[in-house]
Amino acid sequence: METTYLVVTTALFAAVVNCCPPADLSALLAFKSALTEPYLGIFNTWTGTDCCTNWYGVSCDPTDSHVIHVILRGESEDKLMIDKTGQISYMSGSLSPSVCSLDRLTTLIVSDWKGISGEIPACITSFSHLRILDLTGNQITGEIPADIGKFGKLAVLNIADNNITGNIPPSIVNLRNLMHLDLSNNRISGDIPADIGKLSMMSRVLLKQNQLTGKIPTSITKIYRLADLDLSMNQISGTIPAELGSMPVLSTLYLDNNQLYGEIPVSILRNAGLNIVNLSSNSLVGYLPDVFTPTTYFSMIDLSHNELKGSIPASLTSAKYIGHLDLSNNHFCGAIPAGSPFEQLEASSFSGNDCLCGTPLTRVC
Repeated sequence: METTYLVVTTALFAAVVNCCPPADLSALLAFKSALTEPYLGIFNTWTGTDCCTNWYGVSCDPTDSHVIHVILRGESEDKLMIDKTGQISYMSGSLSPSVCSLDRLTTLIVSDWKGISGEIPACITSFSHLRILDLTGNQITGEIPADIGKFGKLAVLNIADNNITGNIPPSIVNLRNLMHLDLSNNRISGDIPADIGKLSMMSRVLLKQNQLTGKIPTSITKIYRLADLDLSMNQISGTIPAELGSMPVLSTLYLDNNQLYGEIPVSILRNAGLNIVNLSSNSLVGYLPDVFTPTTYFSMIDLSHNELKGSIPASLTSAKYIGHLDLSNNHFCGAIPAGSPFEQLEASSFSGNDCLCGTPLTRVC
């Protein structure tokens, strides 16, 4: 008798554990009701009472069945998407605050659906376990929640390609576990927080194509792990911090299409780790630093549309590799050095200067 009771009890307990908790089920259904996805039919799988089984994009903790992942990508390689070949990825509606009831959530990805609008629910910062928040590629409006810094474990914050306005909240510097920050292609204004250097774990800072103003914070150069920095297409002014050239793992640096002035720091082009440098379309002055050696390796250097002057350093020909070099629309003069990389470059890389001559230009020295 006792054995039978134990078996039945164990079976009932297992059934309960494997079933979606009612609070999570209710939250997901309310979340679904605020969205419309007419082409792929992903929400057709959100039926029944067990959201942990065969609900597209939903994953649960195997120990207690609480929802821990909601991953809905509009541009996906998932089999469901592949089976719907010829259909477009489009979802409209808004992000229901009901999602905040999923208090065990670690991943929330609702990206690249093109039509989701409305604001980021203010309650979203109540998530204490969230590590990934990705809402890129929608039409979300409003501001970044002021208390965004409450996310104690957040590692990825990606809200690029939306219509976000307002400033970068000062509290963002409290996200001490943040590794990836992408706010690109929004309408965010104001200054980059001066103490952004407190985010010591970050490897990528992508803030391009906003309306940011002010100077590049020197503290950003203290982020030891930073590999990719993109501040392009803003209204950032001031000089380029020379300390950027001393960052040990910085690989890509995009500062183009801003209002930067002053000279190019020698350290930038001397940094052996930098692979891509784009400083084009600013108001930089002075000479092109003569710092190129047989160990110099760049996939791209773009210094076009500035106010640089003088001659092109002959030491560029000693570089190990320079894939693309654009010096157009400056005030350079004199002969273009012969040899690599110049023999592979088009005339457009040197056009619009005061008095450059030699191959590949038609002007003879």
